[in-house]
Amino acid sequence: MKLAIMQPYFFPYIGYWQLVHAVDIFILFDDVQFIRHGWVNRNRVLKHGGDWQYITVPLRKHSMNELIKNIYAHDEKDWKTKISRQLEHYNYGYKYKAPFYNDVMDLLKSIFSKVSNNDLTEINAVIIKEICLYLNIKTKVLISSDERFNYEDVEDSGEWALRITEQMKAQEYINPIAGTDIFKLEKFQSRKIKLSFLKSDEISYAQGKVFEPWLSIVDVLMFNGQTGTQSLLDKYTIASAH
Repeated sequence: MKLAIMQPYFFPYIGYWQLVHAVDIFILFDDVQFIRHGWVNRNRVLKHGGDWQYITVPLRKHSMNELIKNIYAHDEKDWKTKISRQLEHYNYGYKYKAPFYNDVMDLLKSIFSKVSNNDLTEINAVIIKEICLYLNIKTKVLISSDERFNYEDVEDSGEWALRITEQMKAQEYINPIAGTDIFKLEKFQSRKIKLSFLKSDEISYAQGKVFEPWLSIVDVLMFNGQTGTQSLLDKYTIASAH
């Protein structure tokens, strides 16, 4: 069994979905501290006229040390409507009118209708699971706080994954290649767990005059649609740690 772990990102980029697609079980890791200006409550889409802008879930006030699982969306701010309006220019952009605008907006409307509370982890879990269904990704998606993992033996940042992989009885852990340095191969080897890293291919598509890479999956779907986005899920390589 192959396993991957990432924080619950908000409409994440295509590389995140490649990682979900590459494994049997994907853990949304919400037992760690929420980091401001990260990807848990925001992501990037095109801005009208070029460049990019953030789509964001505004949050209730919380302490600097609060865990992701205890973060909540602001009760009085209609972020769903705001995001929908931010995306309207995809339907009339001078240089980059999106051919799958209507399909994506229908998908978002369906997703937003299934977001029933302000729990940020749950919001992102709904988004990720619904887009997995849309892209026919069969991976089982779990939330770390629901699983009540034991972290007593964690000594450094690379051991979170090792402890979870052990407790899930997986044989291989796959991580994005950008995180290579935090892992100690010998610890995985001592527990007979294969450690691997996923590297996305260079991905581009007809988007506008100047291509903005690694935007939210919303942008990918706008220009590639369901079938085209599915074809991008396999554009990566996986290498064993050594």
